[in-house]
Amino acid sequence: MMAQSNVAEIASIVSESSRAAILTVLMDGRFHTASELAFMAGIKPQTASFHLSKMQEAGVIAQEKQGRHRYYGIHNEEVAKVMESFLLIAPPVKIKSLKQSSQDKAMRFARTCYDHLAGSVGVQLTDALLEADFLDEDEENFMVTEEGVHFFNGLGIDLETISKKRRSFSHRCLDWSERRHHLAGALGNALLEQLLERGWIERVPQHRAVKVTEEGKKGLKETFGMDLLKEGK
Repeated sequence: MMAQSNVAEIASIVSESSRAAILTVLMDGRFHTASELAFMAGIKPQTASFHLSKMQEAGVIAQEKQGRHRYYGIHNEEVAKVMESFLLIAPPVKIKSLKQSSQDKAMRFARTCYDHLAGSVGVQLTDALLEADFLDEDEENFMVTEEGVHFFNGLGIDLETISKKRRSFSHRCLDWSERRHHLAGALGNALLEQLLERGWIERVPQHRAVKVTEEGKKGLKETFGMDLLKEGK
């Protein structure tokens, strides 16, 4: 007796090149219009609309309406995990221009991985939290230590509130560019939001990369002991 499974259906959805391009764009954790996604994925608007409909039917992406506009985003954290796994094993994209080279360096330095910080900065931030004994870890998750509870509360992160969310709290996410783990889950998201709110990092328009500001370099140094002055641009 054959087990019934929709794995093949989902695999076919994410394996098509235009859909994969759209999903990669949506790994910035934000919602975008079909025209925005078409532009960033390098495809025609009609093509984007067709594939968005297919992916919505499959439960891979979600849609939100605001007035006459429709916005699309990754459906949930589980879909994001699958996409990040694909990026981990996918062969590197061939760099054919100076623009591509600059974008690739920016992505590897600091980017969003769905709703948390990734890239070199994300891994360094996680390492700093471990070295300060604010986090501990096992094979799958990071755990907040007693010292970490006081630290995160001091940053303005309400651990009790985010622990009640119906999602992973602080799992280890294998970074595709660094090949090491960074902090993900509800805690990773809360930390990203704090960095954005403080103006320490800024989103790059129409890109998954994020920029560490001059104020951010100073704040990361003083708060986490991280020195990014000689890394990235």
